[in-house]
Amino acid sequence: MCKTSIRMRKSATKSSSSWGDPGVNSDRREAIASLFYSDFMALSGKGGGVMALILGIDPGSRITGFGIVRHQAGRCEYVTSGCIRLGDGPFPERLQKIFQYLSELITQYQPTVVSIEQVFMARNPDSALKLGQARGAAIVAAVNAGLAVNEYSARQVKQSVVGTGAADKKQVQHMVTQLLGLAGTPQADAADALAIALCHAHLSGVQQQLGNAALAMRSGRVRRR
Repeated sequence: MCKTSIRMRKSATKSSSSWGDPGVNSDRREAIASLFYSDFMALSGKGGGVMALILGIDPGSRITGFGIVRHQAGRCEYVTSGCIRLGDGPFPERLQKIFQYLSELITQYQPTVVSIEQVFMARNPDSALKLGQARGAAIVAAVNAGLAVNEYSARQVKQSVVGTGAADKKQVQHMVTQLLGLAGTPQADAADALAIALCHAHLSGVQQQLGNAALAMRSGRVRRR
């Protein structure tokens, strides 16, 4: 592994923080999380034994988060997550670190697909440009390993994992912890990366169900009305 400052988690250790409306008690929050978990898993696809190892990437010019989940038969299982801390060195060297570390991570864990967050239009054009370059380094690492790359907007990720595109980071952290059954809360950038991986599992499950329905209709197993 490269000598970048990295935090990798194979299990969470800190307790989950509260989220949402302060007036909503913890029992109600857990009930909401439980209901959303059921809906998430139902939409992630119930059938089939095909396993996907999804690498989610939350790119950044100072911290890049990563998270890997195993998706099979409609269930998602935590594999690992962490942060690549890039420091304040020359920007080209930071991009190199992103590429090198993700390349080594891919070699170690052998993911089957990559999902990454799209660039959003930041108020600072320089920040948006640097974010785009960090994404480029991550995408090249994935494509260089022969992996397909799927891109999702921040709103899509939040909608898939929390149920609202306006969710904040604490809500994302909480739902990632609940959906993956973690013992504690991942660091914010790692949680975002895991959420991106979960978003792909969710949306690919929906697409599979739609494809199965279309196939059934074409074969005459579903009667048109």
